[in-house]
Amino acid sequence: MSAQREIHQWLYNKIIMLEKIEEDIVQWANSQGFPANTLMQDIVKSYGEPTGAVPLKKAAAKSNIHLWLYEVVQSTELRQAAFITTILKKEPEFKYNIAEIFAKHGENAAREYKGVMPRTPEELYIVLNDFVLEGMPDQRVNDILSGSDNVIIWRTTKCLHKPFWDEVEGDIQHFYDLREAWVKAFVETLTPEFTYERRPNGDYKIVRK
Repeated sequence: MSAQREIHQWLYNKIIMLEKIEEDIVQWANSQGFPANTLMQDIVKSYGEPTGAVPLKKAAAKSNIHLWLYEVVQSTELRQAAFITTILKKEPEFKYNIAEIFAKHGENAAREYKGVMPRTPEELYIVLNDFVLEGMPDQRVNDILSGSDNVIIWRTTKCLHKPFWDEVEGDIQHFYDLREAWVKAFVETLTPEFTYERRPNGDYKIVRK
């Protein structure tokens, strides 16, 4: 597989992960009597359908693959923002349960990880970015502030997600909280000797316990 194809697959894997979380939130909301299927049908009409995890080569067979992935990223982000925003406006107490779904997926991703196990916070940060969706590969949004064998601290210089949440009149804080649930579960399941936290000033840290 060429380097470019590997990058495309790397990004597509992140999209599929978010779609699986989306599916589980829909299933859970339905179980609580919330009309999630109907809501999602309306959202799909506005923002596009999930990929269904079909092989990338087949999904983008007749398209410019870079442009297709860009459009799918936007569709995925908007669908998630619209769906979660609508649920939490009607049932704000569901946020705890949705966070649990995100955390469960973080744990599962850590348990299913097959790569080289990270030995330092920096290596763990690199692994983390193989899972977390931050736009297209050429969109650099994080600056590493400091790093050592025991800690890495970074800052997000530009939020690529807020425009999607603004478009659906949602609260971007929900996104931050739900992603944090996923990341914390992933980091601390994959490498129990490390812990993850979002600092009061908005920076992020992985530190050896």
